[in-house]
Amino acid sequence: MLTLSHFLVLGAILFAISVLGIFLNRKNLIVLLMAIELMLLAVNMNFIAFSHYMQDLAGQLAVFFILVVAAAESAIGLAILVVLFRNLRTIHVDDLDSLKG
Repeated sequence: MLTLSHFLVLGAILFAISVLGIFLNRKNLIVLLMAIELMLLAVNMNFIAFSHYMQDLAGQLAVFFILVVAAAESAIGLAILVVLFRNLRTIHVDDLDSLKG
């Protein structure tokens, strides 16, 4: 039988993996976007676990809105990434210093 602590530990592990992905790989924008998405999914798992534990649908409604925002963030981030690659022929973060104002 799975308890609340099982889901919370899994969410914490996913969140830690995403933080490590952000801090260890700061050169590739695609990996950074994937790490941010994994972080949002870890938070969503905690919301769902608490929502099921408390028998309240507010957490599941919050997850729906977070997924909508995450999908929009991914679409906009990938569109910006495609434009940057077309102009600069690279997606490495170190080479994107031309964006400084």
